[in-house]
Amino acid sequence: MREISASQITETVARLAVEANHYLGDDVVAALKHARETEESPAGRDVLDQLIKNVEIAKQGVFPLCQDTGVAVVVVELGQDVHIVGGDLYDAIHAGVRKGYTEGYLRKSMVAQPFSERKNTKDNTPAMIHTDIVPGDKLKITVMPKGGGCENMSALAMLTPSAGRKGVVDFIVNTIDKAGSNPCPPTIVGVGIGGSADQAMWLAKKALLRPLGEPNPDPETAALEKELLERINNLGIGPMGLGGRWTSLAVHVLAAPAHIASLPVGVNVQCHSARYKEAVL
Repeated sequence: MREISASQITETVARLAVEANHYLGDDVVAALKHARETEESPAGRDVLDQLIKNVEIAKQGVFPLCQDTGVAVVVVELGQDVHIVGGDLYDAIHAGVRKGYTEGYLRKSMVAQPFSERKNTKDNTPAMIHTDIVPGDKLKITVMPKGGGCENMSALAMLTPSAGRKGVVDFIVNTIDKAGSNPCPPTIVGVGIGGSADQAMWLAKKALLRPLGEPNPDPETAALEKELLERINNLGIGPMGLGGRWTSLAVHVLAAPAHIASLPVGVNVQCHSARYKEAVL
């Protein structure tokens, strides 16, 4: 049994929260540059130039990539041979978010009593934590800040099996079409198919963590991703909704078995500032 201290988890989460908000992944930067090279719309090219410049400016100083530093989504892969000492795992994660967002001067966007008072918690807690128990003695932590504009474009459909593949594709494409410029395209579209309602939505968000340029290893699912990306980019929404070829940089699909009477489809959209950082303890 390997011991990991709660304080180490707190420090790691705090660091990742700051890094994720300031440094865009190389895979996303490469995708933005490819989009710039192949964009047909002058307005779209201009927007992509600005997005790429924004990435460089953020790296040069203490400047977040986006003013919306998001809800802190924290994904945990906890090895079954790990024992957390000196505190509670979730308390340590919340403390890390509190420390990172406060000391890193990141915008605090979480409100309590969302249906009434909507009072800001003033430290961006609580984090949205997802935990998988996995073999081994390591602890992997991924911090993914999720902005409100793109998160608001999430959608769930409980289709009937008779809707089939066509029904799945139509729902996803229509969801992005209705979203328009709201999620700050070019986006990454996460899709979860199967499971139950809650699992489909989690799979959609989890799919966003796959590096861009890596298709699903299942050939049938990879073909679905390719078709969805083509249809979405044929919508003509373009960068920041100003028209053009690149409405989305990628579509990532995760699928799971479902009940014989169900065909759940979840969509979770990520903006062009597709931020996440990870560490293994």
